[in-house]
Amino acid sequence: MLACCTYHGKKCRAAADVLLLFFLISTFFLGSSACSGGNCQLLDSCSLPTDCGPGLYCGNCPASGKTEPTCTRGQAIQPTSIIAGLPFNKYSWLVTHNSFSIVDAPPLTGIQRMTSYNQEDSVTNQLRNGVRGLMLDMYDFNNDIWLCHSMRGQCYDFTAFEPAINTLKEVETFLSENPLEIVTIIIEDYVHTPKGLTKLFTDAGLLNYWFPVSNMPTKGEDWPTVTDMVAENHRLLVFTSDASKEASEGIAYQWRFMLENEPGDPGIVQGSCPNRKESQPLNSRSASLFLQNYFPTFPVEYESCKENSAALVGMIGTCYKAAGNVMPNFLAVNFYMRNDGEGVFDALDRMNGFTLCGCTTVSACQVGAPMGSCKETASTNRTPTTRTGGSFSGYVQLSGSTSQNHFSDWFILKPFCLPLMAFLLL
Repeated sequence: MLACCTYHGKKCRAAADVLLLFFLISTFFLGSSACSGGNCQLLDSCSLPTDCGPGLYCGNCPASGKTEPTCTRGQAIQPTSIIAGLPFNKYSWLVTHNSFSIVDAPPLTGIQRMTSYNQEDSVTNQLRNGVRGLMLDMYDFNNDIWLCHSMRGQCYDFTAFEPAINTLKEVETFLSENPLEIVTIIIEDYVHTPKGLTKLFTDAGLLNYWFPVSNMPTKGEDWPTVTDMVAENHRLLVFTSDASKEASEGIAYQWRFMLENEPGDPGIVQGSCPNRKESQPLNSRSASLFLQNYFPTFPVEYESCKENSAALVGMIGTCYKAAGNVMPNFLAVNFYMRNDGEGVFDALDRMNGFTLCGCTTVSACQVGAPMGSCKETASTNRTPTTRTGGSFSGYVQLSGSTSQNHFSDWFILKPFCLPLMAFLLL
């Protein structure tokens, strides 16, 4: 072409310009169509929700400076799908803090809700995406038991979410449809109705899955294996913050069986992992389950993608050391799907890989192999293998979700809401 242009002047140069333009346009369209229709993998650029493969969604994280949407991980690998048959307390599980406190949940009391939010999709979707622990605040309200945020232990129309049985029926459906899965419910308990929780769980059909408190180890011993728990259909663990319920209703008192760090802001200070005042010290061997809280006192959706990424990994290491080199069994977070790439899901893979097989990720574990015998895994820009037995909802789209409206409203109301929220959280 250059030779041609030397002899034929302007016409040939014009033809070269046309060819160059055609090349640039075709390259653009070929490049943009190379990753679409569900073919995009982890951290690939995306433009539509349908671009990303299974277990991924198209989102971004402006709080971390990542404004361009990429395929972001939104589903957990269940460690029991890779290494099965170990005691329950050898695994790490994803927990949603205030699982019921869902953005855009309709105000069932007829009063506009004025409270904080902690999650973005239904409890059913949380379970399908790999969540295995639910933190639920239960109150006597409207002659029933409701899930609610509180004002000094009291539920009000403007802080209520829904009758607790609605969420518990979602749990029952999930357990019925997934006979190999185990779910833990941790109740912040303000129910004073005699036998109220017993009736609630009975009406929800969950007593069929109940793990008896009499079978729970009380001196830090190993729990039964997950295989035995599934075989006996003891696939629902329930803990309460009310010590009296253990004797009156057979519901395990949480801090008799579980160690826990401080929730809220004290639980996210890098380099520090103090125990909650109700809990024994984290390095105690009196309990064999360890819950790590990792969420700020005031939840902000926009910031959570940053919180749930690099900083989370550092805090897991801090709490691991504070617990005497014991990995948390439960990791409780807000807005669990929000991250800047892999987030809580990658952290859980690392936790389970370290504990179960001495590898950097659970995907590298090999059944029956000695500790530290790790297989090669796909590079980090590939779609993770997801084995939850459920389906990914793809609900959260960070680049254009309705949650941004909630976030802007928060700043408009912030001068009023911060004092109120501090009061509500007491």
